[in-house]
Amino acid sequence: MENLMTRAIAHISSLLQGLQVKRFLAVVLVPFLLLTTNVDSGRNNQALSEQVRDEAQQIDSVRPKTTKEWYEEARETENSPGERLQKIGEESAQAVKEFGSIYPETVKQITPDLQDNTAQAGK
Repeated sequence: MENLMTRAIAHISSLLQGLQVKRFLAVVLVPFLLLTTNVDSGRNNQALSEQVRDEAQQIDSVRPKTTKEWYEEARETENSPGERLQKIGEESAQAVKEFGSIYPETVKQITPDLQDNTAQAGK
């Protein structure tokens, strides 16, 4: 009977030690994996972001592009709220047009794998 109890205690003890080893590995390996895995791959695509930035700068727009230009335009129409609202409306429409022309091509460049998978799923 004493032998049975000793073996049971030894078995329970070895199970607990196994769990402690598993916990230790989980505590060490999970943070290691999280810290070494590159989750944000979009940020690494510098060439694409530069291309999009260049494309946006190439669009010849009458809209102000810098804060200084915005303030100058606001000062010009300071006493005429109707004119200011009209300019804001025109500039907003121009911005939507510009975004609409850039957006589809950018999406194609960013997500070629997704588009391939979508095309294959449709077959």
